[in-house]
Amino acid sequence: MSGLKLFNTKCGVTEVAPRLAEAEADVQDLVEAHMQTMLGVRFLASEYSTGPVHGGRIDSLGIDENGAPVIVEYKRGTDAGVINQGLFYMAWLLDHRDTFRHLVRDQLGAHAAAQVLWSAPRLICVAGDYTRYDIHAVREHRHAIDLVRYRYFGNEHFGLETVASFAGRTAAPRADSRSRGTAKTQRTAMVDGGMAELAVALDEALLGLGEDRTKVSNQTYTAYRRMQNYACLVPPKKAKLLVYLKADPATVDLVPGFARDVTGLGHHGTGDLELTLQSERDLERAAEYFRQSYALA
Repeated sequence: MSGLKLFNTKCGVTEVAPRLAEAEADVQDLVEAHMQTMLGVRFLASEYSTGPVHGGRIDSLGIDENGAPVIVEYKRGTDAGVINQGLFYMAWLLDHRDTFRHLVRDQLGAHAAAQVLWSAPRLICVAGDYTRYDIHAVREHRHAIDLVRYRYFGNEHFGLETVASFAGRTAAPRADSRSRGTAKTQRTAMVDGGMAELAVALDEALLGLGEDRTKVSNQTYTAYRRMQNYACLVPPKKAKLLVYLKADPATVDLVPGFARDVTGLGHHGTGDLELTLQSERDLERAAEYFRQSYALA
């Protein structure tokens, strides 16, 4: 479980006692207005109609920082129906990929539409709370599902806490056979450069930071994420590995040749802190940078 993240809503006097929303729509409106900051998801549409045959409305549609389609469903309190409702819409989404691509193209452009990551669609549920049965249900499902608990703290602060995050059975979330296959592929590709063992050790270090982490690959990088990416590994080069982290470059030691601020500089993956790893010693001193990034995701 991740720590509680507080967001300043800037709308009044702070009270101490946490509370639920007056209405489900209040939560939806607030999250949609700050979706990229809160969830790492670019907002695409609200109350999206699935048509007269399917007969439904998706609370929020978005696309995450890795290009994966995201459905967000909200409930004011504890409601087991939020998961089933979201999965009902997920089935529709996977059957209407062209419709989603057109929406992405209209909102974000043709390049983003061409890069949609259909191998890792996500459902994010935002609700007042969940039961142990909810957590068990998402653990057994084939899709990536995040259960997020919300709370208001007076009128000024809004908190989100990840209760459970599972990558689903179609992705490669942890150090399973598919993860080992990815590492094996990297090893084969980098034998000449001597980076094979370092790449495997890096993969183990990033996946070993906690239980609620997911590994997702697209055409240009491999992302390690919780609710949001905490690290991105670009295709390894012969003599070095480049990793981009969520940690704020202003809060860490920037060491020439090792840690660099790339804010505003174009690169694959997400994160403004670039680490260059060339040895086991580099990996060891990167550990604290990894932990800081993981805590922020």
